[in-house]
Amino acid sequence: MQARAALCSNHKGLFSSNFAFKGINVSSRRLAHTDVQFPDMSSYRREITLDTEKAARETEDQRRSLAHAVYYGAGGMMSLWAGKEVVQTLVIFKAMAADQRALASIEVNMNDIPEGSTKTYEWRGKPVFVKHRTKKEVAREKAVNLSELRHPEHDDERVKKPEWSIVIGVCTHLGCVPIANAGDFGGYFCPCHGSHYDASGRIRKGPAPLNLHVPAYTFKDNVIVIGSS
Repeated sequence: MQARAALCSNHKGLFSSNFAFKGINVSSRRLAHTDVQFPDMSSYRREITLDTEKAARETEDQRRSLAHAVYYGAGGMMSLWAGKEVVQTLVIFKAMAADQRALASIEVNMNDIPEGSTKTYEWRGKPVFVKHRTKKEVAREKAVNLSELRHPEHDDERVKKPEWSIVIGVCTHLGCVPIANAGDFGGYFCPCHGSHYDASGRIRKGPAPLNLHVPAYTFKDNVIVIGSS
């Protein structure tokens, strides 16, 4: 292959060339675009970013001021909304009629529950077990080694009077209602998946992860008021 450059010139950005290839004259021409200018975007940039000699970290706080205002403003609005909901709930509760407020708590006559037995009551749509424990049951539950428990709680932490144990009758596994005075530990047994609780309502065997919950309650003479702390 033989090629001979006939002419090569560059004048004001114009590049031209002529070639002879096997007796055929070839001519080409293209613009070099050496006079193209980049657009000036300064009018679209914030004033604090116009100085190209400043590091980005020097103007970081100013550049993020809008984002911070939106973030904290939204957080403040959410806090105000949550506060409003709490106050509104309290006001509505205080404005309830006496018979409606009574549903929030129930009274249990202690004389109705003989020693060694358990009775079930309904409170806020949930079953509550009120157990009148014997001295033997009290001694047994107090002697339990906490290291053996999945959810360690001493019996004293779960009762206000040793002979009385009050727990919500909802299994902490999947919400079934256990059977009172049943199971391997003399407390409660959940027939759904085989969770065993002792007479303090603590999980001892089976899939339940936590002890039976203890509701708020107080003693008033010979009455247990469940739902009042």
